[in-house]
Amino acid sequence: MKSPFPGMDPYLERHWGDVHAKLMVYACDQINQLLPKDLQARVEETVHVVAGEGDSRWFYPDVLVVEEPATLEYAPAAQVAGATEPRLIAIPAPRRTQRHLEIVDSSSGNRVVTAVEVLSPTTKTTAADRRLYRSKQRAYIQGRVNLVEIDLIRAGRFILAVPESAIPDDCRTIYRICVRRVDKPHRAELYPVTLREPLPNIRIPLRPGDADIVLQLQPLIDHCYEAGRYDKIDYRQPLQPTLEEGDARWADALLRERGLR
Repeated sequence: MKSPFPGMDPYLERHWGDVHAKLMVYACDQINQLLPKDLQARVEETVHVVAGEGDSRWFYPDVLVVEEPATLEYAPAAQVAGATEPRLIAIPAPRRTQRHLEIVDSSSGNRVVTAVEVLSPTTKTTAADRRLYRSKQRAYIQGRVNLVEIDLIRAGRFILAVPESAIPDDCRTIYRICVRRVDKPHRAELYPVTLREPLPNIRIPLRPGDADIVLQLQPLIDHCYEAGRYDKIDYRQPLQPTLEEGDARWADALLRERGLR
């Protein structure tokens, strides 16, 4: 069963961990069917380690073993008569994993050609996480990697790789997709995404001389909805964050028409 919404279902945002994981795999599969034979799309993972107040870092799993946060030193507890001495162990720092998609060129040592980032609440909600994501953006752009950012999360701050002040008023929609091309460093392609329309088909840039491929985003979200059995969602529950007044009235009418409220 499909979502009652024609495009992005805002109720999926509260299940974003599962939706994000599925979306990355489905997008990778779709892209691989369209790429030239010497390019491959891969789902890669970085690990966000929170080591303490104001101390957080991103690691790639293949270097995680040698780049663990420093082990904390504990002073021995005061001895208590009659008590057995416990062994003290260090508790690993909390970790959050973030998946992204890379298109690599096997003919040039697996050089990364294009990165596709599907944003998550963790990259948008706290100052520390936003700084970490901004550093990733800079690394992509300075490393001459095409960057595609898909933002289907309403919570948190604006964090796309384009100044928010540069976005025209008619493009300030609740969801957004941004494409930064290596060969056009002073231009950005923006796909404004509203609640009331299907998700767009996105042009994905590759190497100079390669034709763009097209990522069809709506079938991927539909697949996430169906595979995750999200037809069990209770659409009578309020959304967080809430929709703006006009979209809220439209969504309420739509859900009542479908018998879901």
